[in-house]
Parts: sequence; C-alpha cells; structure tokens
Amino acid sequence: MGQPDVSEDCIQMYFKAKGPVTQFLGRAHLCRAQLCAPKSTENLEEFENCVTQYMKAINFAKGEPRYHFLVYNASVLYWQMVRPFLKPGYHHHLISSLSQIVNVLNQTEEEDKEWQAELMLELLECYLQAGQKEEAAKFCATAAPFIKANVPQKYRHIFSVMVCHELLDEAQLKEEKRTSVSLSVTYHMNVLKAILLLFELARLSLTLKCEQISSDCISDLKKIDSQDPGKLIEIKCLEYELEALGLESKVKVYARAAVEAQLNIVQRLDITLQRAVRLGDPRVIHVVCTTQWNTCLPLLQHNLRHHLRKPLANVADVLEKGDSLMVLLRCQVHMEMVHIEEDEDRLEPAMRHLQKAMRLDSLGLYQDQLRMAFNRLHLCTRLYQSPERAEDKAVVAIEQAKKAIPKDSVRKKRALLVNAGLALAPDTFQIVLDSENGAKVSTGKTGGRFSYLFAKARHHIISVDKAAGHLRRLGGENARDRIQIWAELAKVARKQGVWDVCRTACRFCLLYDNVKAKKPTRPKRGTRKKRGGDSAAQDGWGPSEVTSQRQASPSLLRKFAEVGFINAEATVHLLRSEGVQLNDHPTPPEDPSQHSAGYTLEGPEDNTQWVVYRAWIESLSQGAMDSWLRSAEIGQEIQEGWIVQNAVVYVLNHNRHLIVAGRQRELVDALDHLLSIVKATGHNGDCTLLGMLCNTLARGLIINWIPTQVPEKSRRPMRPNLFHAPLDSGASAEVRTAVEVCEFALNLSTGTEPEEVVPVSTQQQLLATWVKARQLLQQQIGPRLGADEQSPNEDINSVTRVLVALEMYSCNGLGLMDFSVPPLAQVVEMASECNWSDPLVELQTLTRLTHFAHMAHDHEVAMACSQKAIQMGIRLLRMVETQLVAEMLSTTACIQGRSIMENLKGRKQLRLAAARSFMESARFGGMAGSSALVMLAVRQYWNTWLPLLSSAANRRRARTVVQRLIGIINKTEAKKQVGH
Repeated sequence: MGQPDVSEDCIQMYFKAKGPVTQFLGRAHLCRAQLCAPKSTENLEEFENCVTQYMKAINFAKGEPRYHFLVYNASVLYWQMVRPFLKPGYHHHLISSLSQIVNVLNQTEEEDKEWQAELMLELLECYLQAGQKEEAAKFCATAAPFIKANVPQKYRHIFSVMVCHELLDEAQLKEEKRTSVSLSVTYHMNVLKAILLLFELARLSLTLKCEQISSDCISDLKKIDSQDPGKLIEIKCLEYELEALGLESKVKVYARAAVEAQLNIVQRLDITLQRAVRLGDPRVIHVVCTTQWNTCLPLLQHNLRHHLRKPLANVADVLEKGDSLMVLLRCQVHMEMVHIEEDEDRLEPAMRHLQKAMRLDSLGLYQDQLRMAFNRLHLCTRLYQSPERAEDKAVVAIEQAKKAIPKDSVRKKRALLVNAGLALAPDTFQIVLDSENGAKVSTGKTGGRFSYLFAKARHHIISVDKAAGHLRRLGGENARDRIQIWAELAKVARKQGVWDVCRTACRFCLLYDNVKAKKPTRPKRGTRKKRGGDSAAQDGWGPSEVTSQRQASPSLLRKFAEVGFINAEATVHLLRSEGVQLNDHPTPPEDPSQHSAGYTLEGPEDNTQWVVYRAWIESLSQGAMDSWLRSAEIGQEIQEGWIVQNAVVYVLNHNRHLIVAGRQRELVDALDHLLSIVKATGHNGDCTLLGMLCNTLARGLIINWIPTQVPEKSRRPMRPNLFHAPLDSGASAEVRTAVEVCEFALNLSTGTEPEEVVPVSTQQQLLATWVKARQLLQQQIGPRLGADEQSPNEDINSVTRVLVALEMYSCNGLGLMDFSVPPLAQVVEMASECNWSDPLVELQTLTRLTHFAHMAHDHEVAMACSQKAIQMGIRLLRMVETQLVAEMLSTTACIQGRSIMENLKGRKQLRLAAARSFMESARFGGMAGSSALVMLAVRQYWNTWLPLLSSAANRRRARTVVQRLIGIINKTEAKKQVGH
C-alpha cells in the first residue's frame, strides 16, 4: 500500500515480541529484507544488510520441508533486488549469496527446475564477469548435467558459454560430441532453432561486413513463415543494418545522398522502436535500440549529429523506462546527447544527460572524460563568476573562445586563447609563445646576410626550452586535468587558425608524454643525421620529471596521439611560413649588399649563422615526423588501428613533394618504422594505403641503386643478356628488403574478400618496384610472371601477369640485366582475356603495349592496340579523370601516327591517315593541358605534310588543319598561364 514506515514499525514490534518459530518468522525476514533494499548500486552496506536478511529467511526455511516454499519466495525476491547489480563491474558482489541460494534450491528439490537453471546460468555469468574462470569450470561440472537432464532447452546456452570460455577440456568436448549427435540433429530439424541460427549468422556476417552472406540469411529468414511479430521486427532490423552497411563508405566522405539515405534509415528505425515498445518484449526492444545505435554511429559528427537528437533521446528514454542492463550502451547514448544538447546551447538538458551517463559508467571507462565534462558544463553555467582554480580559469577562457562568432577578429579570439594558456602556465606560456614573435628577435649590432635568420632560430630554441622548467616546477599536480585542457586549447586554436597558440599548447601538453624520452633512438637507414639546436624535436620530446605516463590510461594516450597529429600539422604550418616544405632544405637569401669588384661571396655552408638556421629548420621537420611516429606508436600500444592509419596518411600526404621528386630515400627510416607498426596492428581494412606505404618504402630502398637511365633513342627493345657487376652487400640487403616489402603487400591481393584486395592501380605500382628490384638483384622472373612463383595455386591473377610482363619490357635495354620476356603477341592476347577492374589501368596497359609494339617494329600489333586504346579512351573521357585519359590518348595517337609513317611504303593514303592521327594527338594533348604533347604532335604533323606541300591543292587542304593546330597551341598556352 506504499506505507513503508508502518511496515517498519510492525516488523520491529514482531521481533520485540519474540513470537513462536513458525513460517511467519521467515516471512518477517523477507519483509525486513525488502524494506532495507538498497536504493542504488553505490550503497554496498545496504546491499549486504539486505542479503543478510534474505539468507536468514533461507537458512530458517531450508531445514523444514513444509517451509521450503519460503526458500523459493526468497530466491525470487532476492533476484528482483539484485537486478541492478547485474551490470558490468558489480557481478562479483553476487557470487557468495547467489551460490548459496543455488545450493539450497538443489537441497530442497525445488520443482521449478527452469527457475533453478536460470539462476545457475546467471551464477555462471557472475563467475565469468568476475574473472573467476576456475570456479566457473568447477561449477559447470555440476550445473551442465543438471540443465541437460532437467531443462534441455537451456543446455545449448550453457554449452556455448563453456565452449566460448574454454571451460571444457578435450575429453569432455569429445564426450559431448558423441552424446549430443541426436540432440544436434533434432536442433537442426527444429524450425525455431533454425531461425535462431540464421539470426546469429546474419548478425555475425554484418559485424564482419560480409554483405552477401547476411543478405542470404535475411532472404532465408523471410522464406520461413513466421507469425511472431518480434521475429519480424528483428528481420526488419537486419535489413536496415545491411542497408546502412552499403552506405558506410559514402557517409564517411559526406556524400549528401548517402547521408540522407542513412538518416532515412534512422527515422524508420525510430518508428520500429515504437512498435517494439508496444509489443512489450524487452529482447526485441534491445535489438532495435542496438541497431539504431549502430546506424547512428557514422552520423555522430559535429555537423550531422543534430539530426539524431530525437531518435537517440527515444532510445535513451525506452532503455531507461525498462531499466535496461545494457548500461554501456545507455551511457554512450547519454554522452552523445550531451554533445547534441551542448551544440544548441541547451546546457541544463546536457547536464542531466551527463549526470545519467556518470551513474551508468559502472566500469569507470569514461570517468575522466565525464568528470571533465561535468566540471566544464558546471563552469559554463557560471561564466560570469570568476573561478579560483587555475584549471577552471583556463576552461572558462576556452569556452568563451569557442563562443566567438566567425566575424570576430582573430585578435579577439587569440586574446581569449592566450588567457587560457596564461592561466595554466603563468610562468612560461608567454615566453614560449613569444618564441615565434619576430618583434622579440634581436639581431644585435651586426646586420649580415644571415643575422636575422640566425637570431630568429636562436630566440626560438632558447624560448621553447623554458617549457620543460614549468613542468619541473609544477610536478604532477592535476596532471590528468591539465593534459585534457591543454589538448582542448590546442584543438580550439587550430580550428580558429591561431597557429602560434596551437603550437604552444601542443608543446605543453606533450611534455606530459615523457615515454618518448625513455625510448632508444631508432637506427637510421641511409639518411643523414639531423643537426642543430632543439625545437619541436627536443623540447616537446625531452625528459620530464613528472610521474611517468607509462601506465597512462588508453583515453590519455589517445589524447596524446590526437595532439601529436595537431602538433605535426601546426609545425608544417610554421615551416611553410618560413618558405620551406616539410623535410626540405631552406634556400639561402640573396645578398642585397653591394661589393667591390673582385669580391668573393661567402658560401652559405661556410657561414655558421646559416648552418644554425638550417639545422633549426631541419629539427622542425624532424619534430613533425616524430610527432606522427609517436602517435602511430600509441596506436600500436592501445591497439587502435585507426590511429596508425591516420599517421600513415599524414606522413605520405605531407611528404608528397618528396615522393614526386624521387626523394623517397629520405623517408626510409620513418616508413620502415610505420610499416613495422602496421604489421603489428593490422592495416585496418585499408589495403590501398598499405600498398602505397609499401611501395614508397620499397622505392626508397632501391632508388639509389638504379643507374641513370639511357636516352630512349639509344635503348634497344631486345638484346642478349650481358654480364653485370653485382651490387655490394649493403645495397643487396636493401634491395632484398624492398622485394620482401613489395611481396608482403602483393600477397594481400590473394584475399577472397573485395575489401582485402589491393586495388589494381596500387598493384601496378608495387609490381613496377618489385620487377625493378629483381632486376637489380639479377634475378630472372619465371614464366608464371607472379610474385609468388612457388605457390601451388595455378590460378595466378592474369592481370598481374600482364602488368609484370609490361614492367619487364620497360626494364630491358637500360644497361642492366635483361629479362627473358614472353613474346609481345602473347602479352597482348593475355591482356585481351583479362577482366580489368580498373579502366584507367587497362587503358594505360594498351598504351604501353602500343609503345612496345612500335619499339619492336610490330606494326600490326601497334595498330591493333592503339585503335582499341583510342576507342576505349574516348568512352572514358566523360567518366573518369579527363586529364589523365587525354594524356594517354595523345600519346597513343602519336605512336599510331609514327608507326604508320614507318610503314608507308610510298602510299599517300597512309600518310594522310598518319596526319589524322597526329591531329588527334594534338587535340587530346590540348584537352590534357600539356603543351609538350601538343607541340610534339604538331611537329610530327608538319613533318608528315611537308612532302605534300609542293601542291597548291594540298596546301589548301592543310591550311584549315594548321589553323586548328595553332588554335590548340594558343588555347593550351593560355590555360598554362592561368594555371600559373
């Protein structure tokens, strides 16, 4: 009747009266237990008192058969009370009392065997959640036979748990297989069990992104005539999840249509959730909520998550009303709701969601993050009150900077961000910040050519060295909070383009990541050692006297990785402000002074001031590279492949100018280290990126050992092999390593899943490097033309064979060992039989075949390949990269014309056909915007027509074409000028 006070008084009176020992004594203990039930999982003292009352009732009733019903009642009431403790991190509190209840129920020979089996399964789960695997195995020895004999429908559950957690030895497993054959047959014949199996397989295939298998499972489920509305809802959820899986890659790149389609799935799932709520089945509700969460995940980005406010709020409300034990999911949903509400400045709802998330974080997985967010939101509600703590002052300043509108000046934003830094490090922040302030640089009395650059470098080095002193003075005080605040300051400054504050905040944040200082220096492989004073390389990575962060939590290490990325990007920005690309060399300024005749200008390398400046620039580049590599190491340490993947992307993208210039050798050390990390963590499903990494590394290893190529005119397409001096031992070791690196990436191409195969365009680059390395090692390639010649698999990819053959042709005639190549006609036939997945690679293959046929004076093959290439290229012009296709078309048409000219034999019609080919070559060259291709084609055209110009009729015929060619030349040059 809702009057606990009256009940409490009655119970007290009953125990004071000391009535007879009857069933009412047991009932009194049960009543007292219900009255003292804990209000939350945090009050463990109340929990223990409550359990004591239940155990008193059970111990009283178990000795008298006529009171055994009280044992059953106590077990039911006990289970209702402990349900909140069935969330992660609390199971171990139940083991002692639940095991006693299970034992007593066995002693009383309770008739409700299904209830006993349910409690046994829950006790087994408690053992496993608490990490008590030995106790779980001992318990299974009695629980499994009981369930198998009395509740066979639940035996599959306990058996699967025993297998998954390796609670069975080999002998037991064989015995189960022998005795369960008939049960297995019955299971597979049962339609209901078949449905369950299909559901499990569909969910597993969706997790593994096997779309075809999951689609087949869904089709089979639909064929089974089931009238269960819950099952129909689950099938619908599988369909939605499969549909979302197909959109995943497009949503990641913000494709508008894909985002709208994903949001449509979210809306449909929201309606499905309401149907599941009306159905009232908790299991179905959980399935829909989980599917909705998985569907929302790709959309939880700053510019998209506002669309998810209503769907996620509905998920949170439904799970809260049902007091769901999916506490981790509930916590994560509330955390995202905090961001969504905060984006719209709804601070009170955000605070409520945050408090709920804190209560649900039973394992403390997000403890620091939630605590920091709570403190930040609390301060946001009191923006006009000055906090006392330095950390709180910094948080308030950062929040004020976040609220700056786009039209606010950078000066205003910068002032707020600087205030945050000064609050955290009043002693040194301004000093380090001024390291980039040109007004603080003093050149002294001398005004030499390099004086200002030297003074700037020295000022920066001296200033940033002060940062480490701040941390020594501060010690480890509030280290975790300060790391988070420094990181937030760096992110906000980066977003608002205040780069000097961003770099300074990164520097202070990374001081806490002192693991770097304890790591031995990686051995260098063929790159020159960086010289000069400290900057980003030493100050941010130097020793620290605070407590080591070796045992830092994954969230803290993840934060260091994130700041490492920002720090490297900001350092690249600083280098560009100095007019230098990453890992490039600075250019000495011109000497503006006037000197007398005969004066010899001092070389930059002989000037100590220039040497110091150049060393500072180099150390900045090294600091950026070290930041990316350290972030990758963190990704390996916490086993998060996406961090490693991002580090690889940053390194390759920001060093693209070196790769294009053929300076991969300078990146060998960094790329080798990255590849070792990728091998340890996996390629995170991005085979293309792994292929690019391996190719760049392998090319860097061999590029110094490739001799200068002879001009094309002096190359011979076929010639007998000559004796070539072998490479020395050091060079051979590097080239062999390059071969291994290429083969490591190429072996991924044997995968059966599309996402596990290196794209053919990347394969082509890898194969080119692999073939060149084999040539340098003087190793012939077998007739199977594959990277894995020893493989028993006869079905070597035909595309790979064609590409290898082409690379072998391109390597011959260069003064190195010549490959024994297959006949060109055979390669052409192989290419025609290939199933090309990349039309650009196919077009390039045809273009190269045209070139090699022309070099071999095989006119028929050259004409056949060129015609096929031109037909294909024209179809591709509107579909893919126009410039690249047009370049290949121009080259092919030009070769076609040359081949015709070499086979004229006095036939005028062929000369006119050649002229048309050169005209087309010029037209395609203009489309590609290449003056070189246009002028080459025009020159060939003019030479072709020259013998015919003695006739007035031919001059009139040529006039129109020449005018068109002049127009193409002018248009191409105009485009070139605009581009510059």
